[in-house]
Amino acid sequence: MSAMNVEQARLNMIERQIRPWEVLDQEVLDLLYAVKREDFVPPAYRMLAFSDLEIPIGQGERMWQPKLEARVLQELAVKPTDQVLEIGTGSGYFTALLAHRAQHVYSVEIHPELKASGEASLRRAGVANVTVELGDGARGWTKHAPYDIIVLTGSTPVLPQQLLQQMKTGARMFAVVGNPPVMAARLITCTGEGVHNAIDLLETRIAPLTNALAGERFSF
Repeated sequence: MSAMNVEQARLNMIERQIRPWEVLDQEVLDLLYAVKREDFVPPAYRMLAFSDLEIPIGQGERMWQPKLEARVLQELAVKPTDQVLEIGTGSGYFTALLAHRAQHVYSVEIHPELKASGEASLRRAGVANVTVELGDGARGWTKHAPYDIIVLTGSTPVLPQQLLQQMKTGARMFAVVGNPPVMAARLITCTGEGVHNAIDLLETRIAPLTNALAGERFSF
């Protein structure tokens, strides 16, 4: 793809996929031009970097659809003073989007291979305010808690209580909660100590986090 074609494909992605999904925040849209999505996509899928689909990145994981990335970034309203926890680094692309808006992003990845490739992509993109750590963040990551923003890039059947406890007052968390076929993309705000307000933004389906907390099964 020539440089001109890449920019046309990026423009099409923004105008045809992302704007119709109620993403109208100009700062978010500008960021989609600034952070090059194609640089975070595995080489074999580079031609699909701007397509409305989940791109496989190895280890059974996939990148979110571009419209979901943009919508979540808009809903979280990340500020330059925010400390962010991202659970599931994946390709590192969403990490980079968060990092451009936040003070620092702590990103936790359970797959060593994805941690290494995500870190390499972030380094190449010149993103310095990110710490990628290897581990299981399905119950949160107490090491740098509490946070202003928490993002789960995989779904969870039930939202773990530990995650709520790692939010500062005023913090926002995005999580896709539930079991297939229907899951809720949820924005949770901590309005006071131990007080949380949740709104469901839309219905979507994404793969669960490794070791996601399962719902209680009834036993008789």
